[in-house]
Amino acid sequence: MSGKHLIIGTAGHIDHGKTTLVRALTNIDTDRLKEEKERGITIELGFAYFDLPSGRRAGIVDVPGHEKFIKNMLAGAGGMDLVMLVVAADEGVMPQTVEHLHILSLLKVKKGIIAVTKADLVDEEWLELVLMDIRERVQDTFLEDAPVIPVSSVTRLGLDELVATMDDLMEDVSSRNVHLPFRLPIDRVFTMQGFGTVITGTLTSGTVKVGDTVEIMPRQITARVRGVGVHGKQVQGAEAGQRTALNLAGVSVDQLDRGDVLAAPGVLRPSLMLDVRLSLLKDVERPLVNRERVRFYSQTAEILGRVVLLDAEILLPGDSAFAQIRLEEPMALWAGDRFVLRSYSPMVTIGGGSVLDPRPAKRKRFREQGIDELNVLETGSATAVLEQYLAKHSGDAMTDRELLSLVARPGPELEEALETLLESEYAVSVRADDRVYVFHKAFMNGLGEKLQQQLTTYHRRFPLRGAMSREELRSRLFPKANSRLFAALLLELQAEAPIDLTARGVMARGFTVQFAGKWQKPKERLITAMEQALFTPPTLEEAPELLSLPLEDCRELFEALTEEGSLIKVSEVQFFHRDAVREAMSRIDSHFATNTSLTLAEFRTLIDSSRKFALPLLEFFDKHKFTLRSGESRVLNSSFDRSNLPC
Repeated sequence: MSGKHLIIGTAGHIDHGKTTLVRALTNIDTDRLKEEKERGITIELGFAYFDLPSGRRAGIVDVPGHEKFIKNMLAGAGGMDLVMLVVAADEGVMPQTVEHLHILSLLKVKKGIIAVTKADLVDEEWLELVLMDIRERVQDTFLEDAPVIPVSSVTRLGLDELVATMDDLMEDVSSRNVHLPFRLPIDRVFTMQGFGTVITGTLTSGTVKVGDTVEIMPRQITARVRGVGVHGKQVQGAEAGQRTALNLAGVSVDQLDRGDVLAAPGVLRPSLMLDVRLSLLKDVERPLVNRERVRFYSQTAEILGRVVLLDAEILLPGDSAFAQIRLEEPMALWAGDRFVLRSYSPMVTIGGGSVLDPRPAKRKRFREQGIDELNVLETGSATAVLEQYLAKHSGDAMTDRELLSLVARPGPELEEALETLLESEYAVSVRADDRVYVFHKAFMNGLGEKLQQQLTTYHRRFPLRGAMSREELRSRLFPKANSRLFAALLLELQAEAPIDLTARGVMARGFTVQFAGKWQKPKERLITAMEQALFTPPTLEEAPELLSLPLEDCRELFEALTEEGSLIKVSEVQFFHRDAVREAMSRIDSHFATNTSLTLAEFRTLIDSSRKFALPLLEFFDKHKFTLRSGESRVLNSSFDRSNLPC
């Protein structure tokens, strides 16, 4: 798995000989459907491959040319490195030639070659006129300086020159980034006998190998890679730029569809909104109005949505604007992904652009702050973009990998920018579960302030409780963080926030339970009653009458005295004075000095109490392993560490 990989895509009008030319180059018929062979037209994407003179193998995506199948063409166009625009010499440039050229320009395909097919069917004078027309039509496009080669799939005129030129052009095609996380938009799903679910697509970034776990977006389900195929051969792995087939385990065909994306777990998240830079083609017939319904195409997906223009009242032909696409179904994209828009009806390509933020909040039009943020995303440095993302998305509890994938700018520049932010203290990293989470410093400061507010409110409301449980605090403060991440955040915050972390939870630094005011006399009354009753203490249900307090206040007092250590909680409603528990243990020791077992009846006699009190106390001793059950009796645990009991 090394070297540069090239995907060549066809484009052009119907019946201009794209599929025939591919067959002449590769000896592979890309029309595989019965209907395609019967009608003599390409309906679905076709795939082939061949070896260039340099020895490098190139994949070919053959797209349909009929205007009714533009959405299928768009599904294949996103993965092209080099386009082969096909124009028939006997017809010249036609409507779908122009629309395909528009689509490829909007998708920022940078390299191409123009094959003028059926050159054997026209005379030299006509051919020269066609070549001149083609040159004129591609002016001011990425194909302006592209080689134009007359060919014939029948006589093989010009095919050697075409292939050699492709090989030369490959030298100038940038390699796809294998260092970014794995991502593969699905363009085909099918079942293969003996294998199960198989998907195909162009691997746009990263690498994949047999045994990998992948996430399927936007469905948010996982699968395991059972097998990898490249150009019809089983391999151990594939990398960015290759046409790839993956045999997936753990997912059925009816769970997948074209437009879904396979990715490394955790690097994509679905969204119903996208912030974009949108450009309208200069030759569209009418302006684009705010909230117009459109067909949105990116990668291999087609989804309906509405365009909210953020800095323009309407978008005129040839103009561009910031916009928010509000989708009718979720998508999972990266910043920098290209897209194409077609009008809802009639279905005509009208524009396209690039994704600036794949997971934005809903924006209001003409807001200066929002426009400034979009300017940063579009033209800001990697450091500025990262800081802005952190400021807006820290509440999503993102790992460093998720953050970098969200921005999706290839190369080491982004990782260096993150290091710069961490070193300059604009960002804070927190490790949990072998993952590194990244937060903006302002978010951490705000979290610390909210933490103190929560504890202040909690202590005021529950003055007899010591620590607030971590889980309750997490649910109120940062529910998107899992328990382990939240525990790590508390350790980070403890360095600056005045808090104390205890085994039971979190409390404000210096806070102590004080039985003052209305609690002083009930405390004294309860302690006295518990001491005097010894093995027949008042239960929680009996306490309101004894203490002249509501049941909830009684519960607070019991729990607080348990926290303090004066009482021992042996069940949800049964408490004993600590001296009673110690005395019971002493009597059990005395019993086992002359006996080998202890029954419940014997224990009731030992403490001169009823089953109501004896059973929960004895079960408490069992729970803490002071005594051990042996049938209907207990035996003494000779290895028991008495410091384990809270008394």
